[in-house]
Amino acid sequence: MKKMIIFEPAMCCSTGVCGPGVDRQLLRVSTVINNLKNNGILVERYNLSGNPQMFVDNKTINKILNDEGVDVLPVTMVDDVVVKTKKYPTDEEFASLLDVPVSSLKSVIKKPSIKKSSTGCGCDGGCC
Repeated sequence: MKKMIIFEPAMCCSTGVCGPGVDRQLLRVSTVINNLKNNGILVERYNLSGNPQMFVDNKTINKILNDEGVDVLPVTMVDDVVVKTKKYPTDEEFASLLDVPVSSLKSVIKKPSIKKSSTGCGCDGGCC
């Protein structure tokens, strides 16, 4: 199984729902990563403000940051190779990079089934 790590810029949370507005891109990435996790695929995320030591310890990320600065973030690595910088992977890129179907990235919300009575509308004493 492939190993994906995303090194993110400094931020207060990874979900995109904190602060005055919702960051749709962060919300999408959080949802995709959560759905991957539910399908047994782990994607690691490191935030510069929350996990600075990971940025120091990873020689590739450390060099990229020293050469290009924090504007290069987010950086996505798969199996220790940088595959994308400055933007998060699209859904299609997540699927391709991890060799998984795009359907494994989506939430499946089952609609409740409503059983209709075979006679009438189901209300006592006739129709409502």
